[in-house]
Amino acid sequence: MILADRLAYASRWRRRPLAEKSLLSAGLLALALALPPVPGGALVLGTATALALAAGTPASAWIRLMAAPAAFVASGSLALLAEMDAAGLHLAADHGRQAGLVALRALAAIAALLLLAATTPTPDLIQGLRRLGVPAELTELALSIYRFIFVLQDTAAAMHAGQAARLGTDGWRRRVRSAGMLAASLLPRALDRAHRQETGLAARCFDGSLRTLSPLRPASPAGLIRVAVLLALLAGAGTWA
Repeated sequence: MILADRLAYASRWRRRPLAEKSLLSAGLLALALALPPVPGGALVLGTATALALAAGTPASAWIRLMAAPAAFVASGSLALLAEMDAAGLHLAADHGRQAGLVALRALAAIAALLLLAATTPTPDLIQGLRRLGVPAELTELALSIYRFIFVLQDTAAAMHAGQAARLGTDGWRRRVRSAGMLAASLLPRALDRAHRQETGLAARCFDGSLRTLSPLRPASPAGLIRVAVLLALLAGAGTWA
């Protein structure tokens, strides 16, 4: 199972109204983009992390969830660390300050979105989009891609287990060779499994809509007020400082 989904199903906030969690995540994202990175971005990043931990997300899992996007942000920020002129390539005049601010703002925005992902299962998000009136074609496409990720994972796990049983992972040379063979064979096999799944759905009179069980949990006025007060306090602290 995807790490974010596993955390969402085990989260203490799983049964909280989607509207409250969505408002909180969207508000934190807006603050991360609107407020100055220092202190606004730092406040948003710290608040999102604290809320995720309060929702039951283990600290190690939250770090793993943030690691991949953080690495992407770090690689993108490297371009701001250097300048090129007639004298050649050298360190930026601001000594990397701009790169740090951009990275902080990006990490704050990512944490705001991952807070929603780590507390809300994907079927609940898809059902929320349906209730908002998002076209059925888009929601069904998103749900199909979500299911296809698990097909890819299962196919890759089965192929890797077969390679390991044949000593294909014994030594780094064999591991590299096995990884290349797995990557070359993964997509065709996954597409074949997806085609068989489509055939099975058609045999069961599939009408183009994959229904999911997601009970409606109306947002309470008190919960929305708490979210609004928290966002207002963060906006005031980020602006005042």
